[in-house]
Amino acid sequence: MYQSFIGLEVHIHLLTATKVFCGCRSAFGDEPNSNVCPVCMGYPGVLPTLNLEAMRMGCMVAKALNCSIPERTWFERKQYFYPDMTKNYQISQFASPLGQNGSLELEGRGANGERINKKVRIKECHLEEDAGKMIHTGTVSLLDYNRAGVSLLEIVTEPDMETGEEAEFFIQQLRRMVRYLGVCDGNMEEGSLRADANVSINLPGRGLGKKVEIKNLNSSRFVRLGLNYEIRRQAEVLDAGKAVVQETRLWNENRDETVPMRQKENAQDYRYFPEPDLPVFCPDKAFLGSVEDAIVELPAARLKRFVAEYTLAEEQADLICEEKAQADYFEAAVKAATGTAAAKTGTGTAKKALSKTDAADRIAKWFLTDIKHILHRDGLSGLDAFALSPARLASISVMQAEGRLSGKLAKQTLELVVAENRDPEAIVRERNWEQITDPAPIAEAARQVIAEEKATVSELAKLDGNNEKRRKTLFAYLVGKVLSATGGRADPKIAGEQVKALLEN
Repeated sequence: MYQSFIGLEVHIHLLTATKVFCGCRSAFGDEPNSNVCPVCMGYPGVLPTLNLEAMRMGCMVAKALNCSIPERTWFERKQYFYPDMTKNYQISQFASPLGQNGSLELEGRGANGERINKKVRIKECHLEEDAGKMIHTGTVSLLDYNRAGVSLLEIVTEPDMETGEEAEFFIQQLRRMVRYLGVCDGNMEEGSLRADANVSINLPGRGLGKKVEIKNLNSSRFVRLGLNYEIRRQAEVLDAGKAVVQETRLWNENRDETVPMRQKENAQDYRYFPEPDLPVFCPDKAFLGSVEDAIVELPAARLKRFVAEYTLAEEQADLICEEKAQADYFEAAVKAATGTAAAKTGTGTAKKALSKTDAADRIAKWFLTDIKHILHRDGLSGLDAFALSPARLASISVMQAEGRLSGKLAKQTLELVVAENRDPEAIVRERNWEQITDPAPIAEAARQVIAEEKATVSELAKLDGNNEKRRKTLFAYLVGKVLSATGGRADPKIAGEQVKALLEN
């Protein structure tokens, strides 16, 4: 049995309007080579200028990862030749990165349902420029330099993870975090978040083995699959009495295996030296204050609070907190259902506000079923322009809780609010959908149903205690007929009571 050691290098594109060292537009999907200039192309005599917003966003991530920000941080030139780096070096950070010695607590369930509780140490966060993009087609390679110079933050962990599942969970939690902070869209398919994974195995107690890097993993699932495959491959190599080669490999998603790419470089191979064209950056109090002010409640903390404050199940809270906009929507709807916003209808009639736990339970169920379904069905990517505002959802929830709206008609009301962009109170009044709670009209409908369903009533009368299942089926049928006779407006509980009373008499 071997012990495995996994560390990640996660690269995220920061959502700056321009590139990190020049004024070129930073955007995905533009016409190839349309966002380039002499600076990001490395022409002789040009001078880079640091994008302060990129530094601020990088420091936000560093603080969220519990890193310390040094009093002095600077840039180095990382020397290497790649076709997608025209100046043959990359401006990066090495000796004094902007974030140092942090950590991220992992707590939740992995891809296979296993419980994950692990503290992953963050070695550093450093800011650098991205390379361009190579597109290979047949025997021709095309180069798009739009991405060259885009603000890139690299987060480097210590080798604290042991399984592909833990690494996948780390990626998912980090992605959720940077999206909450608004510094990265986390789109792995577009390359705005990608990962390199380092893995080694050894006999327990003997420390790290020979490190193998798996390069350019563009989905958290591939991180898990690639690492678990590589752990098995290295174990087979050691079991055969051979030595693991330190190298860089690629994940082949078509064959579900890693394949060799090149021998792994060491730090000294890059010949780092201080970037002569950029001064040392010394963050002042105003800059650090702007970083602190931009930090929002992070998703892991918010999830725990939702479980404690609203008594939600952890799985419910996790799904709601997946996106900041969703969590904001949920809390706004709960506040509307429990506060003064729920105390009045559109006509000023007093209503009873819900308790926080009751409101949260109702809102969560609506959100995770009907609302999620509608968003997916209608191809809506966000909640910004959603016709069902938090206040409108709260209104439907309160009407249902008061018994003014049946479950079936509440769903229909919700659908009409989305389709017509109208207030739910107005829809319910206009269609006369308010639930009937007066026993008298429900009793009259029940008498009519009993009179019309003589065969059913007769069969019920003949059934004894050995046919309880059939009795329940026939009874539910009669209650359903009463509901249908009242247009679905009768209170189901009262309808059942009236049918039962008539049958007993």
